[in-house]
Amino acid sequence: MNMTQLRVYLLRINSWQKVLFGLPILIMVVMLLMDHSGDSVELGQAVYRPEMLQRLCKADQLSGDAGETYGEETENGIKYNVRAPANYDASVAHPLLLVFSPAGSNRAKTEKTTGFTFPATQAGFIVAYADHPELSPSTTVELGTIPSLMAKKWCIDEKQVYVTGHSDGGTSAMALAFMTGTGHIPRAIAPSAAGVAYDDLRDRRCPEPLPVMVMHSSKDRLFPGYGQQAVGWWAACNKCDPIPDKIANGCSSYSGCAGGVKTLYCEGDQIHSHWPERTQDIIEFFVSASQVSPREAK
Repeated sequence: MNMTQLRVYLLRINSWQKVLFGLPILIMVVMLLMDHSGDSVELGQAVYRPEMLQRLCKADQLSGDAGETYGEETENGIKYNVRAPANYDASVAHPLLLVFSPAGSNRAKTEKTTGFTFPATQAGFIVAYADHPELSPSTTVELGTIPSLMAKKWCIDEKQVYVTGHSDGGTSAMALAFMTGTGHIPRAIAPSAAGVAYDDLRDRRCPEPLPVMVMHSSKDRLFPGYGQQAVGWWAACNKCDPIPDKIANGCSSYSGCAGGVKTLYCEGDQIHSHWPERTQDIIEFFVSASQVSPREAK
């Protein structure tokens, strides 16, 4: 090998070393860009309702900030982003809105699709958007650890955890409420397009009466009719009158439910993958659930 050949060989080796050493950095940059993908985040100025001021935290013991926080994760690595009100007060215990992602999505896409951040933080919620893990009972339990993890950094009222999600995210939201060991976590749920039918529920033990807002489309071809089946089970568990009534927002509401909990069914007419665009309705439902719930004593 002459000097020219040796020089070319060493340059090639050097190039490969740069690629190999640069690849992890490139991957980290791409992941960071994905985590911050989409439009800029608009945060609300929280209106602190009087009942929120009844539960307080020691602000100097908490490290969570106002605004946007990226890349929090559970023990087994499910990542989630946190949005606190722009005027976040670390001494006031906030309700938590927990949003689960559908299959094929992630926390950044789910934030953009659902549009919860501004109206929820304005209503005084802290919001957490979680990635989609492989759907299983164990990952649902793992998602259920997010409130307690967040309470170590932010002033969270762990008796005020509200859970929603679409498709697999809706399935996890509903499962969290009826599974043994996690049923105490949600104060109310609003699952959308969940893959939970009556056959999945009939042998389940009813949890304590729980505010439930089931959203499903009449044109859902992946889980046809699942929403009506699921809300029927929840209405029976909540000891509601069997025939619902139409209400102003187009949903059906069951009356006479135990403890005054609301049990709603909201039917859309879009394909399965379409978020129902009831973001404000969901927030209002959760705010109302914070005022009437027999789980407060637990």
